[in-house]
Amino acid sequence: MPQIPEKIHELTVGQVAARSGAAVSALHFYESKGLITSRRTAGNQRRYSRDTLRRVAFIRAAQRVGIPLATIRSALAELPEERTPTHEDWARLSQAWRAELDERITQLNRLRDHLTDCIGCGCLSLDTCVLSNPDDVFGDRLTGSRLLVERK
Repeated sequence: MPQIPEKIHELTVGQVAARSGAAVSALHFYESKGLITSRRTAGNQRRYSRDTLRRVAFIRAAQRVGIPLATIRSALAELPEERTPTHEDWARLSQAWRAELDERITQLNRLRDHLTDCIGCGCLSLDTCVLSNPDDVFGDRLTGSRLLVERK
């Protein structure tokens, strides 16, 4: 991993990609979605502040656990500009996601615990399947095609 001297305060897209492990195209995508920002040089080249490396690490970690990009963008909007976020900044943001992650863990555990049953029977019955219709929640609410979006 290439080291970038401390005296360099702005990084090229290639330097950010090399240090963060994110593809250049991913960095462009993150920027288009408002997750990171850059300034343009007179030659129209992107330059990123050093704190972008931490922001990209945060984005990639959040994506790995399934946090939607819109939620990540909202969290990053709360971070201070022109300052590398602190441990306290990250702890505050990630605390808000605990309940969502706990629910996701519960769902994944249910999937793991019942996956063999579904492979064994092969039915994936909407009436009885614990994966697609846990606790028969669809049966309590409506009839007919249970997976169609309800219209209000």
